[in-house]
Amino acid sequence: MSAVSIPDPARKRIILAEPRGFCAGVRRAIGMVERALEIHGAPVYVRHEIVHNKYVVRSLEKKGAVFVESEEEVPEGAVCVFSAHGVSPRVRDNSAARRLDVIDATCPLVSKVHQEARRFATTGHTILLIGHARHEEVVGTVGEAPEHTIVVETVEDARTVRIPEGTSVSYLTQTTLSLDETRDITEELVRRFPDIKGPGSDDICYASQNRQNAVKELASKAQLVLVVGSDNSSNSIRMVEVAQRHGVRAHLVDNVSRLDESWLRGVDSVGVTAGASAPEILVEQLVDRLGELGYDRVDTLTTVEEDVVFAMPGSLGGPR
Repeated sequence: MSAVSIPDPARKRIILAEPRGFCAGVRRAIGMVERALEIHGAPVYVRHEIVHNKYVVRSLEKKGAVFVESEEEVPEGAVCVFSAHGVSPRVRDNSAARRLDVIDATCPLVSKVHQEARRFATTGHTILLIGHARHEEVVGTVGEAPEHTIVVETVEDARTVRIPEGTSVSYLTQTTLSLDETRDITEELVRRFPDIKGPGSDDICYASQNRQNAVKELASKAQLVLVVGSDNSSNSIRMVEVAQRHGVRAHLVDNVSRLDESWLRGVDSVGVTAGASAPEILVEQLVDRLGELGYDRVDTLTTVEEDVVFAMPGSLGGPR
């Protein structure tokens, strides 16, 4: 059941989604970089953005993190953190050859997908990986079994993908996709390949599911939905798309400076939420600005309570 206050039509209002913002995997990854800086001192190198949020990256840079595109850019023997999106075995091998002190901040839910890819490849399956081919998470998963994996990005891909004759077929998904879009692709794959095997449990992460469900509720109650998140954040973009598919105008807002006040014309109720990699301070700044513009009532829409926590590894002070 959703809980929301009864609106006062005389006042403009904000409907604030709960849950929103950081998920357990993001909190863990950011905490691991911060803890590595405490233990080892600056610089600590991070391969790719630790999470897809510009504010988070800039904040960690100020503390001494150095973000690089490749492990080849990290000095031999230095500390290197793998981002929450995961890496391929080739990256791990290269890092070992360079004697890097690796700290793996891969989200446990992404690691689960990697394990499933290895399992399917071991049994000779062709793996249809539903996701965006250029996303770091998908690149890492494909790297687990590149000769066995085909990326499927759209329903049309699912209709036309060709499988080597006589091979078994399985599918996996990127963790940050839209539930509805993934369902459409999966249904087409099952139609074409009735014996296709899927993961043991849903690959789309709990946080993506929860935030998309909250957006659907927002779309039924607000005239405009604003999603706080960076433009390279897959889960944030999917949230905007979900709102739009449910009939409400929606925009991605990287920070309060990106708020276009023309969006607010004729709007009495604004839904506000945040992607799983967006910090709460950015939500607070947006809500404050909306308050200055006359949206001085804030109601909270709660769709589910989250209590998931992913512990840090023992080497960084987590449980051993």
